[in-house]
Amino acid sequence: MITKSDIDKGHAFYTPFTLKLYNFIVPVFNNHFVWRCPTYYQLREYRRYVTPLHLDIGVGTGFFLKRTPWPADTQLSLMDLNPACLEAAARSVNWLKPTIYLADIFEVQPHLANKFTSISMNYLLHCLPGNMTVKKQAISNAASMLRSGGVLFGSTILSDPELQNFLSRRVMSYFNKKQCFSNLEDTHAMLKQALEENLSQVEIQIIGCVALFKGIKK
Repeated sequence: MITKSDIDKGHAFYTPFTLKLYNFIVPVFNNHFVWRCPTYYQLREYRRYVTPLHLDIGVGTGFFLKRTPWPADTQLSLMDLNPACLEAAARSVNWLKPTIYLADIFEVQPHLANKFTSISMNYLLHCLPGNMTVKKQAISNAASMLRSGGVLFGSTILSDPELQNFLSRRVMSYFNKKQCFSNLEDTHAMLKQALEENLSQVEIQIIGCVALFKGIKK
């Protein structure tokens, strides 16, 4: 069973200082050289699936938000447990005047049920505590906020041995020891099962040790 302390450890790394370094460390260096999934692929999927009624969960710095051409009628919402991340992401797209939700994705959000036509979860799941059986609740809660036919998409780092090399294994182990990652049991098969229990038309593309996924609200 996970605790509030477990959840907080997953996002405690993201402070105003580390967020200033994030856009170089993760999209530029780690994605290319450690996880072997150039950021281009995540940005391509982001632009492909966002809709004007979009919720971004686990917002980081707003890297993808800022680099997406949004329609004029966009109603953007941001959800995270970390106020520093929400502030940075909102600032990156301040012209859209996003709605902010300081909330825990492990908690059901009944006031947001069936509200959105697209929801993104980029690099969120591997930061959540527990194994994929536990994280399935976060996927279920996200899916509940989609309208029928809406799309849930995102990316996560997997631990399947065949997807790892020496560098990714070492870096992943380090982040897990620091408890900002919790993905040593996250596999392709477990991710697929968790998604398919909550969504239809599930697709997962593996690049390096990153899974790019999407599914449609049943």
